Amino acid sequence: MEKTLGRIAVVGSINTDLITYVTRMPEAGETLDASSFAMAPGGKGANQAVAAALLGSEVMMVACVGDDAFGDAALANFAARGIDARHVRVVPGVSSGVAPIIVEPSGENRILIVRGANGDLGPADVARAEADLRGCDVLALQLEVSLATVYAAVELGVRLGLRVVLNPAPATAALDVARLRGIAYLVPNQTELALLSGLPVASLDDAIVAARALIARGIDRVVVTLGADGVLFVDATDARHVPSLTVAAVDTTGAGDAFIGSFIHHLAAGLDVDAALEAGIAYAADSVTKRGTQSSYATRAAFDDFRAAR
Repeated sequence: MEKTLGRIAVVGSINTDLITYVTRMPEAGETLDASSFAMAPGGKGANQAVAAALLGSEVMMVACVGDDAFGDAALANFAARGIDARHVRVVPGVSSGVAPIIVEPSGENRILIVRGANGDLGPADVARAEADLRGCDVLALQLEVSLATVYAAVELGVRLGLRVVLNPAPATAALDVARLRGIAYLVPNQTELALLSGLPVASLDDAIVAARALIARGIDRVVVTLGADGVLFVDATDARHVPSLTVAAVDTTGAGDAFIGSFIHHLAAGLDVDAALEAGIAYAADSVTKRGTQSSYATRAAFDDFRAAR
């Protein structure tokens, strides 16, 4: 199958977010009244897939869900978004992934991940999707599934000539950077960059040094997400900081996934890296002005309006 510009594959996680909004974080052993609760589709893989689909990309998902109500809801959500879920396997007798999230009034959050069926996604699932992966331009990966699955997807994506984008989250020191050779972009945040490089990342200069350390180990390009400070792009010859937009943050949950979903959409649509980075930053900035994760992601028309207003 010939590759199609604008078609994206996401190999990764599907969770249900269980979101509690609090006036402050409880201390150890303390019980507090919380202001509200929401349940919504999530998972880093699914979030990135939905963001790209809302912006207009053709998206296929390679993932696993359990045979429970959460899995049924995830598949219904993909159908509503027009995401190709033929390679989402239902695992009998296993719960779907869930993510309890606590959000403070500032928008800062703390998250726990229960992998559930995401842990069953294996290299064989990636191999079974090869024929359809051949028709994609970009392959997006995260670390909410097994490292063996990530390595298999990297190897296949590179062999097929896809632009592979890896978001190394949640971070783990077990990730073998040598097995990521050939990916187009590694997209860590500052904490993940520090863990992977083994170097401190307390400033932009630190981040450049740490990113260059990964480049010396075979990574072509590193995009460091800096939250409200935007992103830092580093390759072997260049390092440039792209600032964020100033917005009133309500909920930062899923902002990193919003950035990546927009970034991969615009790359797949044929934009250059600078334009894709700027679009990703703007999309993430818009997302934090609303509550929720996927519910905070804009359609292409709404995003065009947001950018025009800026």
